[in-house]
Amino acid sequence: MERLLIIGGLFVLAGLCEIGGGYLVWGWMREHKPLTWALLGAAILATYGVVAALQPISGFGRVYAAYGGIFIALSLAWGIVVDGLEAAAVTPEVPPPPAISALKPADTSR
Repeated sequence: MERLLIIGGLFVLAGLCEIGGGYLVWGWMREHKPLTWALLGAAILATYGVVAALQPISGFGRVYAAYGGIFIALSLAWGIVVDGLEAAAVTPEVPPPPAISALKPADTSR
């Protein structure tokens, strides 16, 4: 149980470092925030790399595969909490984006 808490905590900390650091760099580049935002963002992104490497799970690929789901959940939460976005439901009336539509299997009934 203790190991699971360590693994989960490191995943959350890594996600917050990655998203937070990227957010700060984004703010500097896209929203003309001060250079200190970029420098702090770069430091936090470097910290993300260290935190991710602290995982007790062996194998780079396994760690990042598991981390992917945590990152997605944290990104959605960040968008809602920090950026004030509203969660939108996907309904059948809304067509998928073109990139998703292109992934549908070809019609082979001809």
